[in-house]
Amino acid sequence: MGRAVSATSGSAAGFVHRPFASLGHSAARFWRDLWRIMFQGYRPERHYMRGPGPACAKKHGQAQN
Repeated sequence: MGRAVSATSGSAAGFVHRPFASLGHSAARFWRDLWRIMFQGYRPERHYMRGPGPACAKKHGQAQN
């Protein structure tokens, strides 16, 4: 009796259904984003305020320029 051999070429391998193919990419993106959030340095320009706003001026009776 002969043996049947099944082979998939490199171009046909792209059509094989792989349900967990994107799981590795999602996990890598999660860890990369988590690392960036937890260990990025302090950036004071992100917290810079230009001064009191119109509500503060209205509350204290100061004229706006």
